[in-house]
Amino acid sequence: MSRKLRVGVAGYGVGQGHIYALQRLADQFEVVAICDIDEAKLRHAADGHNISATTTDFAELCARDDLDVIDICTPTYLHVAQTLQTLAAGKHVICEKPVAGSLKQVDELIQAEAESDRRVMPIFQYRFGHGLQKLKLLVDKKVTGQAYLSTVETAWRRRPAYYAAPWRGKWETELGGALVTLAVHAHDVLYYILGPAKSVFARAKTMVNPIETEDCISASLEMANGSLASLSVTTGSAQEITRHRFCFSGLAAESNIAPYQNTSDPWTFTGDSPEISERIESTLARFEPLPEGFEGQFFRFAQALQQNTELPVTLLDARVALELITAVYHSARTGRPVDLPLGHDHPLYAGWQP
Repeated sequence: MSRKLRVGVAGYGVGQGHIYALQRLADQFEVVAICDIDEAKLRHAADGHNISATTTDFAELCARDDLDVIDICTPTYLHVAQTLQTLAAGKHVICEKPVAGSLKQVDELIQAEAESDRRVMPIFQYRFGHGLQKLKLLVDKKVTGQAYLSTVETAWRRRPAYYAAPWRGKWETELGGALVTLAVHAHDVLYYILGPAKSVFARAKTMVNPIETEDCISASLEMANGSLASLSVTTGSAQEITRHRFCFSGLAAESNIAPYQNTSDPWTFTGDSPEISERIESTLARFEPLPEGFEGQFFRFAQALQQNTELPVTLLDARVALELITAVYHSARTGRPVDLPLGHDHPLYAGWQP
């Protein structure tokens, strides 16, 4: 097998989950260094994960000559600058969501990646749950038939303590509210299965916590494939759930409701006839499970670099996710439907922040 990819992780709060996943893939990755502005976190990381190299300086991390990849898990507002800095240092990038705060910025990242010999992979780890992967297999094998209606619920609970972090809940530093930093995963799942929307109508309000950004959203979508979809998001649900339900001409697919693992098994697939149910069963009998979650995305990332194939998640994937976010905000503020795709002349192309 080719040499392990040597990784430096920036940001231990979010990055802790990444480190666990990378270290479980010991045949593919070695976590060499970690960067965080909190020295106590660095000591905890070094002791808990057996990482010898630590630094509080991101530039120092980029300058290391023993790294192939920098995994950016820092606060949202730092992602663009740090991605560009990492590419300039000649290293591959893994970047937590959102990779950017505007379509303009993500276009700049796409250009920077194209001009480098390195790759940038945004994080959308929920794509790789086994339940969702089974639905993707059924779609790819044309078992599902025509899409009719899909519903996506992100009903989580965030209390004031969550917003005690000084960068959260603010347009300048978190870049958006629940739509940007929480529900973006569930909405990416919708796009992963059905492709993009062509029209969006949305409402957004701040109701749960005294923050700058929104924490409740309701959106109605017409997808490019002609089907309809409904999105609901809140941080005020006493019972935390995430749920996806897809109605196709051939079957209905419904996720479990575990708030942070709903793309994993079990999913329910109900055929519209005994013949379709048999096709579902025979197709899923050939399902070959790969690692899930962060592990699943990192496993596929290493394979893509080794084989020089398309990354499991690309900047173009991140761009359409940000385009949906832009459209939701624009619709919520204007009270009008928004047609997609959005051009460079759109009033929010350079940023959706008010």
